[in-house]
Amino acid sequence: MISNTLKLVFILSFLPGLFQNVSAQLFESIFDPEHYIVYRCSIPPQIDGIINENQWLAVPWSSAFVDIEGRSFPKPEFDTHVKMIWDDKCLYIAGRLYDPNIWATLTKRESVIFEDNDFEVFIDPNGDTHEYMELEINAFGTEWDLFMNKPYRDGGIPDNEWNFTGIKSSVKVYGKINRATGKDSCWTVEIALPWKSMIPFSNSKKIPVDGEQWRMNFSRVQWKTKIKDFEYHKERGKNGKPLPEMNWTWTPQNAIAMHQPETWGYVQFSMIIAGEGISDYIENQDNKIIWSLWQVYYMFQRYPHNFKKAEETLNELKNRKSASTIDFKPVKLGTKQDDYLARAPSTVQNGYWYIRKDGKVWFKPSKK
Repeated sequence: MISNTLKLVFILSFLPGLFQNVSAQLFESIFDPEHYIVYRCSIPPQIDGIINENQWLAVPWSSAFVDIEGRSFPKPEFDTHVKMIWDDKCLYIAGRLYDPNIWATLTKRESVIFEDNDFEVFIDPNGDTHEYMELEINAFGTEWDLFMNKPYRDGGIPDNEWNFTGIKSSVKVYGKINRATGKDSCWTVEIALPWKSMIPFSNSKKIPVDGEQWRMNFSRVQWKTKIKDFEYHKERGKNGKPLPEMNWTWTPQNAIAMHQPETWGYVQFSMIIAGEGISDYIENQDNKIIWSLWQVYYMFQRYPHNFKKAEETLNELKNRKSASTIDFKPVKLGTKQDDYLARAPSTVQNGYWYIRKDGKVWFKPSKK
């Protein structure tokens, strides 16, 4: 039996190919991520996989997941939704995955869970696209969590030894797992993530305050299967290999790539107790400025090591008349000596947003 570490190395060896066309697909694409308001709960839910407590019933399910490549792609075969609540100790996440044929194989923690059908959580507390965490869980409730110093495309290295300290999770199967006869309904996931593993990577280094926003996304991996000899097997192509898995996400990535934090959704925390009021979502007017910086990043992915070509392309974009909603005029390229690739002024505060060649984004106030 190959070790999980070797499995991970084997899988990661293919990742560069997965990302080679990402920039071309995203360049000048519309910035339209999903958002969700997370209300507080006065009593923490029991983590048993059953999403029926009053605090859960008081908050809505998210919109249904869509194809990872975008809303214009075919609708997923089965619906998936999430909802969230929080208190001073934890962020609570519930997932509901409809599936008439529920199956799983992996029972050892830290297995490569997406080899089964799974539910995945991605969290970037401060939204800089670096230092983020991932959790995967299958219908058996088997967990795999890891920490990324930055995305794979930028040379990121996964820390498979990292864990959500104090995590609790549970799965409820409405049907019978690995049943080769009859039909199932769905499986639900309930997760409690203590803040202590996440807030070191937030801007405030504290539990969220009212209106604070984090970048998050959720994914569902679904394999095509068939029943043979009363067992589930992944369907295979003519080459004998399993057919590619389907990827369905809460907010679309516009590419087959989950490790792309700049296209994740926005989660806004509210101090209002679930069911006792409504908070309005507050869109940060700087989000479009930051998105313009990402276009420069994608440009440099298309023209690696060709600063002159990227500069010429940016000047063309600034001067042309386009239906694009991206405003390139405020964007300034850094020089080869600068520690940033490009910068653009904030529209809501005195200072500049910066992006590096490895995709890290940050804000720096201007000196008075």
